[in-house]
Amino acid sequence: MEEDSKLDPDTQECLHFISAFLAMEPTHSLISFARECGKGLITNQVQDFIWQYCINKTMNEDNRPSDLYMKNFLKKVIVEVESSCIEVMDELYEQFSYYMTSVKDGFERGNSRVYKRISFLFPNVSSCSRVEKIVIPLQCSVNMLEGDTGYCVDKVVCRPLHLCSVWPSSLFLSEFILSHPDIFSNKSCFEVGSGVGLVGISLAYVKASKIILTDGDLSTLANMKHNLELNQLKMQTKMSQIKCKHLPWESASEEELQGFKPDIVLGADVIYDPLCLPDLLRVLTNLLSRKISNGCTKDKLYDADDDALLLKTIPNDCNPLESVDHDNKFGSQPDAAKERQPVAYFATVIRNMETFDCFMKLANEAHLSVLDITESCKPLNLLPYMRSYDRTSIRFLRMNFS
Repeated sequence: MEEDSKLDPDTQECLHFISAFLAMEPTHSLISFARECGKGLITNQVQDFIWQYCINKTMNEDNRPSDLYMKNFLKKVIVEVESSCIEVMDELYEQFSYYMTSVKDGFERGNSRVYKRISFLFPNVSSCSRVEKIVIPLQCSVNMLEGDTGYCVDKVVCRPLHLCSVWPSSLFLSEFILSHPDIFSNKSCFEVGSGVGLVGISLAYVKASKIILTDGDLSTLANMKHNLELNQLKMQTKMSQIKCKHLPWESASEEELQGFKPDIVLGADVIYDPLCLPDLLRVLTNLLSRKISNGCTKDKLYDADDDALLLKTIPNDCNPLESVDHDNKFGSQPDAAKERQPVAYFATVIRNMETFDCFMKLANEAHLSVLDITESCKPLNLLPYMRSYDRTSIRFLRMNFS
């Protein structure tokens, strides 16, 4: 094959193809991308590209897609090529034969882990055909044999069964962080239910000053720490201060929670179990309510004419993308009065409307203002190759004391 007939891995079609493969997208999506690269067919050039960049290049990497996933992908490729009466490359046949003899058709449920590389692709204004990217490798639990990054929940209580999978709201929240780094840069950020750690790694890229990642499941926490270590060498910017903490909502104390003092609280798909909502709301109110020197909390109002503190809330018509700054300038005031009021950003898929209504009721009783900013705060589409990721199912909420 002549050199000039090879596909360019930096073109949009090829980059989307590689990114989908590394993220372990469903194999039918990969076949669709392969056809796009070959103008409708998986040509000899496309097969060579698959061999060079999907098989040969990743074969000796520790964080490559699973062998079972690669076996299923190659099987689909071979069937597609043969059905088009095109000759299949010998290398693809040989690699598939190797997987047929060495890879079993199943995983040991609950113990298996796979590696996915999530590529966030940023449009480059200087050239429409080129993009810049951030690639984040993650160790995840096996969710679907096709490698989908969807979620798996218990149908009775909507409790996640695979705590180390990449949930869609986590992808959305990470897109939002990377789309608007000015909101999170130099801020202290706290995430409840951090899962694989994707949101925390995204916060590190935008240089959040402090990042506290929490989860109530010890195995999830151990996997999260592994992912943070896995990504330290991938960081292109100076690492922020990151801490991982075991924090079951039901046992977290008021003193412990108020000691974190975050500027921004984040959560992805944590509104799923009505039994957990009272504890979640208690955690939120303690994180968003800061104590000041006279013993009162910052969510209360005082009269400035009496030399007391005037602490404002977020107006409903405020631009949700602006950093929330409630500094008051009435001459000399205590430093505590000049603190920014904490704000929370939650991304969630509403799978059960009764559960969501319960959350809204408890939030109202806790004097938390919940604003749906889904339409006004859409992040950039940084995952255009991830066709299994349904953004339309996600609601984006901003919360603070009313």
